[in-house]
Amino acid sequence: MNLARIPVRAWFAMLALGCFGLVAFGMALQEMLRLSPCPLCIFQRLLYLLVGVLAVAGFILPMARRLWVGVIGLLALLGASVAAYQSWMQFFPDPANECSFTDPNLIERIVDWLGMQMPSLFLATGFCSSKEWVFLGLSMANWSVAIFLGIAAYVALLARRRA
Repeated sequence: MNLARIPVRAWFAMLALGCFGLVAFGMALQEMLRLSPCPLCIFQRLLYLLVGVLAVAGFILPMARRLWVGVIGLLALLGASVAAYQSWMQFFPDPANECSFTDPNLIERIVDWLGMQMPSLFLATGFCSSKEWVFLGLSMANWSVAIFLGIAAYVALLARRRA
């Protein structure tokens, strides 16, 4: 299949649907399995939503493709970094490094504020070092690293497309 033949709007639409689908899947897992998301999980959820919203903007205004691709790429790399940090916390659990045990950092303050505004979507009740859900030997944070890196690669392909 020739990727150059796929319209730019379709690339953005697929990215938006994928991100919103990931958030819906995560929320469904949270409800069905009674998982307790931590502040880093909620921040990653927020980043998926932001990427989805920017992808919708790219669908609506494909002329600004480079802007959308750049911002989405930065958000994807930020998400991969946050998920990698959470994965590190899960591999080497230490109560001193645990979220919510020290003064709240910027991410925790954002998540706390969002949790007060929309608790069903953003309320963080878990610990960052716990692995509550594992699939194929990887925790949700490990999967999130791979997905965010996949999003970064996806938008890199989109950036290389000719207008």
